[in-house]
Amino acid sequence: MSLTPRFTTTAIVPARNEAACIGEVVSGLLRQTHAHGLPLIDDVVVADNGSSDGTARAARIAGATVVDVPPPGYGRACFEAAQASSGEVLLFVDGDGAADPTDAASLLAAIAGGADLAIGIRTQPERGAMSVTQRFGNALACALMRALWGMPAVDLGPYRAIRRSAFEQLDMRDRAFGWTAEMQVRAHLLGLRVAQRPVAWRARRSGRSKISGTLLGVMRAGCGILGVIAALWWRERRRGLMLKSV
Repeated sequence: MSLTPRFTTTAIVPARNEAACIGEVVSGLLRQTHAHGLPLIDDVVVADNGSSDGTARAARIAGATVVDVPPPGYGRACFEAAQASSGEVLLFVDGDGAADPTDAASLLAAIAGGADLAIGIRTQPERGAMSVTQRFGNALACALMRALWGMPAVDLGPYRAIRRSAFEQLDMRDRAFGWTAEMQVRAHLLGLRVAQRPVAWRARRSGRSKISGTLLGVMRAGCGILGVIAALWWRERRRGLMLKSV
């Protein structure tokens, strides 16, 4: 897909114990180019979120800058890597190889076309890419977001691009698995321009999912996402009640 360079882009990759595939994730992103041959992604920042394997070394060899973020937390890893980045646009990509690097062009094209946030929608995930519990939790969270705020939410896909100026407006607070839901809700409440683009979603290439790999992971992710939605709803409700009382 052709895309006229209008901004610099940093890919943000949170990772923990992904040594077997992080190198290909990084190199795959750095291989993406515009139609005229210029790099689509200027640099990659990997947040090593407490890995006990060679994730950091493999990422550096592949060409990434590595930020050490030992306290566990998906949102924390994303946030710290964003702070260490310089791109005018941030492209968030998981480090397990599930995302197709060629889909970055579509998300960045949406940004170039005027969107503040472009969310990758996993319309037809590969068999084994998402567990039954993941699908159910994702659908439930999106249904709540539609019901509470009238948002056109259909997926909490972690593959997404956002303008840095928009990201800074969001004032992201969650440091765990509620990160994606918080970003979408806050963007909607601020009236930002949000685009949704279909992306491929593959089964992880190696290792075990931090969410669906264990029952505890599923429970933590589910509680984190629903907790963030509930907290944002209550905050908006309180604000509305306070305004009425003035």
